[in-house]
This record gives sequence, structure tokens and C-alpha cells, in this order.
Amino acid sequence: MNIVLLGAPGSGKGTQAKMLAEKYHFPHISTGDILRQAIRGNTPLGREAEGYIKAGDLVPDKVVLGIIEERLQEADCAEGALFDGFPRTIQQADGLESMLKKANRRLDLCLSLEVPDEHIVRRLSSRRICSVCGADYNMISNPPPADNRCVICGGEIVQRADDQETTIRNRLAVYRKQTSPLQEYYSGRGLLRIVDGDGSPSEIFAKLCRVIDDHSQKPAGN
Repeated sequence: MNIVLLGAPGSGKGTQAKMLAEKYHFPHISTGDILRQAIRGNTPLGREAEGYIKAGDLVPDKVVLGIIEERLQEADCAEGALFDGFPRTIQQADGLESMLKKANRRLDLCLSLEVPDEHIVRRLSSRRICSVCGADYNMISNPPPADNRCVICGGEIVQRADDQETTIRNRLAVYRKQTSPLQEYYSGRGLLRIVDGDGSPSEIFAKLCRVIDDHSQKPAGN
């Protein structure tokens, strides 16, 4: 199967993608990981992508699509893949459809992990980190000591700038604006499945697996 997984920052999408890839034995294709791999490998597309990244610009769709196409030609993708963080635009979605069609394959599902913004804000704004060793803390599930010093190294425990409420809400607004057209795109093709992303990681994983298993049991073409 070929599956696109959508989810806002803080939705737990990355964790779920790794769990799904392990269960269903298909590669977890993360755009960020692939870009870094192409840059490390000094491929022509990797060098082109690195130029945009170093300049602080977004990597153009054509470069992202080229790198994804290269990845799909590798042997481990023969039976399918899970796309995480891709596509991000309608042009990328069209490009993915074209390259799958060219390989006589198709996209089976787009799973959209939905978590209320307020829950994400609470989850992310509760995170804290040691400024020295990077140890993770959480004001809800793993609060730091009263003196706000790391129990591992004694360093000061701080809140990162991108975990502050204003920043989180801005990131969510960008995500909603970016993702809404993709949801409409895949809904129009009958591929979109909204999955409730509230709950424990194991509960969310079970929901995603039910959707995938239900789809895989349907006769071809349905």
C-alpha cells in the first residue's frame, strides 16, 4: 500500500508513522530525512536542495519531487510506502500521483490525524528542556524539580521559543492553511480518512490500523 499521513505539529504524527511502518513493513518516507540523506550523499538533487536550504529558502516542488522519485525507485519501496510530511502542496500531490501512475501503482489512502488545536497547544507548551544536556521534561507528565534544575546535569530547564503558545498557534495556522487544500484534493478522490488523534499513542495507533486494515480487506477498485 501507498499511504499519505497528514498531521499538525504536535499531533504525534511522527511517532505514529514509525509505528505503522514497523507493523506493515513498508518504508517510512519523511521528506526531511530524504533531503538530508540526498545532501549527505552529494547527489545532484541533494546539492541543489542544499543551496536553497543554506539560503534560507523553501526547497522548490520540482526538487522535492525529484528526490521522492529517486527514493521510490529503491528496492524497499516496491511493495509500497508511507509518506510523512509529503506532499505539502497540490503540485506535489499531482506529482506523486503521476510518478505512482508511471510505475503502475496508486495511492491507497490519505490518513489525516486530527487533534483539537487547544490540545496541541497544551501539549507542546508544556514541554521543557535542559539548556545544557537537552533532557526532556513536561509540566504535565514529567515536571522539572522545584528549583528548575536538571536532575541529570544540574543545568537550567527552559522553554524553547518554538514551544511558546504564540509560536505554536502561528505554526498551527500555517499548517491548517497549507493542509486544507490537500484534504479537499484527497477527499475528491475518495482517499481521505479523518482519524481522531486524541488519546494515548497506543489508542491512536489502533485507530489508524483499523482504517488501514478495513481498506486492505476491500476488493480491488473499491
